[in-house]
Amino acid sequence: MRITVLGCGAWGTALARMLYGDGHEITLWGNLPEQLAELRMGRNQACLPGIELPRDWSVVEELDKAVQRPQVIIVAVPSRAVRQVTSGLTRFRGIIISVAKGIEYDSGLTMSGVLRSTAPSAQIAALSGPTFALEVAREIPTAIVAASEDAATAEAVQTLFHRPKFRVYTNPDILGVELGGALKNVIAIAAGTSDGLGFGDNTKAALITRAIVEIRRLGVACGARADTFAGLSGLGDLTVTCFSRLSRNRALGERLGRGEELAAVLPTLTSVAEGYPTACSAYQLARRLEVITPIIDEVYAMLYQGKKAGQAVHDLLNRDSKGEVAEFLQPCPNTARMN
Repeated sequence: MRITVLGCGAWGTALARMLYGDGHEITLWGNLPEQLAELRMGRNQACLPGIELPRDWSVVEELDKAVQRPQVIIVAVPSRAVRQVTSGLTRFRGIIISVAKGIEYDSGLTMSGVLRSTAPSAQIAALSGPTFALEVAREIPTAIVAASEDAATAEAVQTLFHRPKFRVYTNPDILGVELGGALKNVIAIAAGTSDGLGFGDNTKAALITRAIVEIRRLGVACGARADTFAGLSGLGDLTVTCFSRLSRNRALGERLGRGEELAAVLPTLTSVAEGYPTACSAYQLARRLEVITPIIDEVYAMLYQGKKAGQAVHDLLNRDSKGEVAEFLQPCPNTARMN
């Protein structure tokens, strides 16, 4: 098949490498000349250190050229760039697979919602789960979810990617799959902050447990299925992102917890920490739907209101006492379909 990958960061490059190995015709698009030059020489050291890459795949800087003739397009750019990068796909009728994780601020849409407006004739899917690009490139066993409202599209994506060390499940709840992938990045910043403050495993376990309730609560209010958040794109992705040293979002939070200023940390990151913009989008979405999201609220306060990490923890722990089971079973106040 002719496959174009838009975005040649770690995840886009790792997926392109995987598909190239199956004999597909791969085109990689990016807008950083230095990175593209390196890719043509068979490496991407900043994103996938030590991983040997093909030299004979097509690497292009012209977006129009990249989307001229593919049957499948994989969107692997930062979430804030998805609308702009895909704006020329209004007539595309193939499969578009989003691997970007975020929520658009102005609209509150996940990436599949954005793609439905920029590529209305395409078959839209999302690929999400507990997957670090470097581990996938090293062919470490991994499981992931291919989600689409259209069962045939989800199965086509499953067939495209499934292999012995990369197990792909399908799920019709694309909204829930995407929200799990986006919101876990916000929680990972909180988990990193806990690490930076010197807290232990008890703290992080409690944080993750309460966070999945919070993510579910917001997701169901948006129209997603509750059980999706117990799966790979929910609890699975949340767990690995909160614990792994490979997580950019966890690392961002850790540095904030150690007392570094956000303005000093952000320019030093080698790639996008999606939890930063998503915290703002998620906070706004929760306010719009009147959903209680205490962890997201405190991360937002640290990132956008200058709140100190220690004060955020104090305020989170000193909320009114609640009953765990009663709170978990309480129905969400609003149910509104996002996409």
